Amino acid sequence: MPIIKSAKKRVRVTKKATVRNVKTKRSMKEAVKAFAASITSGKNVNKAHSQAQSEIDHAAKMGVMHKNKAARKKSQLAKMAKAASAAPAPKKTPKKATVAKKPTAKKPSPKKASAKK
Repeated sequence: MPIIKSAKKRVRVTKKATVRNVKTKRSMKEAVKAFAASITSGKNVNKAHSQAQSEIDHAAKMGVMHKNKAARKKSQLAKMAKAASAAPAPKKTPKKATVAKKPTAKKPSPKKASAKK
């Protein structure tokens, strides 16, 4: 046990911060797991995705997670959401090639005749 008054306070502050950080981490992990579950079920994917992104942003803001790691995780979630929503689409028929118009050349502007004296 610490003897010095400031060390005792650091113990108290650290306990509070630990509880807060664990709560933030837990809510983030639960949101990410809920998102993964929604992808497999195919229900409420957008809502779960936005909730997971929000929790990741909150964790980064609180300093529980580094901002670059948060960006990486959000990118991974977006990639998963895009893959889940992208069902195999029917093949599209190729469009007819359009003939490109030739660019019209600008006509040179008429020069004003300089008055000679």
